[in-house]
Amino acid sequence: MNPVIGQCPICQGTLHVSRLNCRSCDTTLEGHFTLGRLYQLSPAQLEFVETFVRCEGKINRVEQEIGLSYPAVRARLTDVIEAMGYEVGASEPETVSEEARREILAELSSGKISAEKALQVLRGEG
Repeated sequence: MNPVIGQCPICQGTLHVSRLNCRSCDTTLEGHFTLGRLYQLSPAQLEFVETFVRCEGKINRVEQEIGLSYPAVRARLTDVIEAMGYEVGASEPETVSEEARREILAELSSGKISAEKALQVLRGEG
């Protein structure tokens, strides 16, 4: 069988599934079904994702397997993230310096701030 594609080979638009069929009992479902984010990837991007998963997300192992440098692997990962509709680095919280972390924990220990407030500050929310 041919693999399912997610982009129209003519105009590059997103393809939608409108019919599903069971080969065992010949049941057919018609409607509007989504393919999911992975089908938005090109064959090369999908191959990269498979390699990335096989290497357990360890970029150094991906580097060795496909023979590219860290920046090149990172660029491909960024490309895949964006192709799937996500923002790169959007979920990375601001980090608190070690000195600031110690001060926050000292204030918590002395009762100057609540545990809730300490968590907010440590998460970069306050």
